[in-house]
Amino acid sequence: MSKTIQPTFFLSHGGGPWPWLIEDMPFMNGLHGALVQVVKDLSAKPEAIVIVSGHWEEKEVGIMSAERPGMIYDYSGFPEHTYKVKYPAPGNPQLADKIRELFAANGIKSHLNTERGYDHGTYSLLYPMFPEADIPVVQVSLRSDYDPKAHIQMGKALKGLRGEGVLIVGSGNLFHNMRAMQNCRKESYEFDKWMREVLLSKDINYRMSQIIDWEKAPYARFCQPSEDHLAPLFVTVGAAGDDLGELVYGEPLFGRVSISSFKFSKDTK
Repeated sequence: MSKTIQPTFFLSHGGGPWPWLIEDMPFMNGLHGALVQVVKDLSAKPEAIVIVSGHWEEKEVGIMSAERPGMIYDYSGFPEHTYKVKYPAPGNPQLADKIRELFAANGIKSHLNTERGYDHGTYSLLYPMFPEADIPVVQVSLRSDYDPKAHIQMGKALKGLRGEGVLIVGSGNLFHNMRAMQNCRKESYEFDKWMREVLLSKDINYRMSQIIDWEKAPYARFCQPSEDHLAPLFVTVGAAGDDLGELVYGEPLFGRVSISSFKFSKDTK
């Protein structure tokens, strides 16, 4: 029996360990609700999840291959209990090895990493979506050069996994300029508006060409001084193929930071 073809997503992972602080951070309720709704709208439970986080980069692409990945608390200044949270989803060494083979077949250099644990770009996103942590997860790194074409190629190499019930997620943020968080409404809005226009376009060639030249977008480098949190989107666009985009979250965070999230699937209206 054929498995459901899963959609692919670029999702905002918010900031820090926010799901474990939600009672003190009511402004995150919108993002939390959007992530819960994303799962409700899936036509089938994923067989596995492949996630590319803005918090892991390597010169050569790394692929998490541990059976039981640990936790990386890659944030600072948060309450003590947030350094003890666990997201005990299993890894999937067999899937990790298959990803390595897919990359090799597409000329992408990669390596397996049995030591890497989940960073907050993974567990702060997946915990609201799949709190049971019962779906195997394989985290894949970015390339440290952030080259759009190379990351799109990564997504293309992974695309076929969607037909095997694997959910492919790019985890980042459309705005990631921590020094400008207090005064960024106009710049963040304009960059987000451009991204929406591009990602929701029905012209797939236009979408691809514009994402490759993303630095030409309004306030691109203001919103992304270093595109570590944007590069997961490149992978998503590659994995999307000719599927159309849909906005799944568009509420300004803190009332000023635009960090939209997108779904790509065959059934997108």
